[in-house]
Amino acid sequence: MKVLDSAKILQMLDGGYRYLKANKAMVDALNVFPVPDGDTGTNMSLTMESAIKEVKSVETDDIREILTAYSRGALKGARGNSGVILSQIIKGLAVVLSDEKSITTKAFANALRHSREIAYNAVTKPKEGTVLTVIRYLAENAPSIANKNASFINFFDQLIKKGEEILQKTPDMLPVLKQAGVVDAGGKGLMCVLQGYYNALAGVDIPEIIEESESAVVPAPTLDAFGNDEHDLDNIKYAYCTEYFVINLKKHITEEDVEKLRDKLMTIGDCVIVIGDVSLIKVHVHTNQPNRALYYALQLGELDKVKIENMLEQHRALIREKENSKKEIGLISICAGEGIANIFKELTIDEVIEGGQTMNPSVEDILNAVEKINSDNIIILPNNKNIIMAAEKVKELTKKNIFVIPTVEVAQGIRAAFAFDINQSVEDNVAEMIASYEDLKCGQVTNAVRNTNLDGFEISEGDIIGLDGKLIIADSKSVEETSLAVVEKLVDEWSEVITLYYGEGVSKEDVEKLTAKLKEKYDGFDIVSYYGGQPHYYYLISVE
Repeated sequence: MKVLDSAKILQMLDGGYRYLKANKAMVDALNVFPVPDGDTGTNMSLTMESAIKEVKSVETDDIREILTAYSRGALKGARGNSGVILSQIIKGLAVVLSDEKSITTKAFANALRHSREIAYNAVTKPKEGTVLTVIRYLAENAPSIANKNASFINFFDQLIKKGEEILQKTPDMLPVLKQAGVVDAGGKGLMCVLQGYYNALAGVDIPEIIEESESAVVPAPTLDAFGNDEHDLDNIKYAYCTEYFVINLKKHITEEDVEKLRDKLMTIGDCVIVIGDVSLIKVHVHTNQPNRALYYALQLGELDKVKIENMLEQHRALIREKENSKKEIGLISICAGEGIANIFKELTIDEVIEGGQTMNPSVEDILNAVEKINSDNIIILPNNKNIIMAAEKVKELTKKNIFVIPTVEVAQGIRAAFAFDINQSVEDNVAEMIASYEDLKCGQVTNAVRNTNLDGFEISEGDIIGLDGKLIIADSKSVEETSLAVVEKLVDEWSEVITLYYGEGVSKEDVEKLTAKLKEKYDGFDIVSYYGGQPHYYYLISVE
């Protein structure tokens, strides 16, 4: 197998996704910190899932189109830092291989070198001992491996050995990995993709993935409602959205007649939907001749719940509405927890995206929120270090002006939202929002999910640990004890306010007890608490 044709490429790409998804739990478990939010495997798997979904939408066997879709889908679905970096590695492969007349091992090696460059450029401060180290080492060794191995089977076999070799050295490059006794999770995820490529081409079994949609039951049509038809009003070819039911069909009507109705509607419009059987038919069509659409159906039976909408007029009304309601600046916040979301909404955030630890939104999720807001200038509050890169990548997919405030904590996002002033320019707002949380100190309280020795603490699974960013600053068997220790670490001589955002599962009684002890210890401080409802974290704490 010295040259990859479109069939082999499709097979290979699918194998990379399936092998990574089958091993995502193992990659998640490599999370350095013993907190319940290890999601590297999940993020990389969902990124690949989006890439493969886009590939499957390609209706030709043109290699360039397949690889372009692979790259586009990976970017749209990229989640978390690991997913964004993986999408850039895929972009490098796609850009180079798309221009090759024949995809050989030498061409693939050259593509890996381009992947390395794009991946490193995507990270502001590249750190060795991560997935970047793995792709760099692969890129450096791939040319010599390709020179000796024209067969893709042998090439991937040798390349994977080199990748595993450097992966095992990542703990020597990052002390935090050595402390935790794990290799880099992102690097392992990348190796899973390459292993999937190899397995697919070599005929090695990969566990089958059962998609949720395959088991979904499609309900029979009812007379209740058609639902909302989301028209593409900017690209109208046919003016009238026509919908109806055909009921009480004539006795001689057969399934073949239902198929003929669909064929006739296809000749006068598009977006044709004809579902049902000889007992009931539901019809939807966009056409310039709604009279003919109705006439065809009357040959089969009676019409019911007829609805004809003028999409041209809808479009004109939409344009008027957009112009009248356009905002100078729109705001998006990303957070987890009903209470936290409500706080942001009260601060006039236009779109709140559910996400945070363990459920990083994709680039496409953020893009969709951007496009919903009727403004050319959008400010995004990621509120999580692992979401900032995905938010930045939205800039490549929209014509709007995107400004990402690099908030890594929910409390920083709330402070930044408070600082927003609609009467100022977007540039002034960005500067003031960033400056607003510079003096804010933040901590979190959660439980340890495994035993480890880290940051001077000997932690056992089930312990309640306190964090300052990614630094462990407290450890005990009690939520209250750890919370008090975290506050003590954050408070300094200038501190005046302590704010608690309590998560799901924390009772008001527990919050009141903790607040009482804090007031006793920090006399004169303003101590306030809010329901956050965030998962996994008992408390998010800020001190200012």
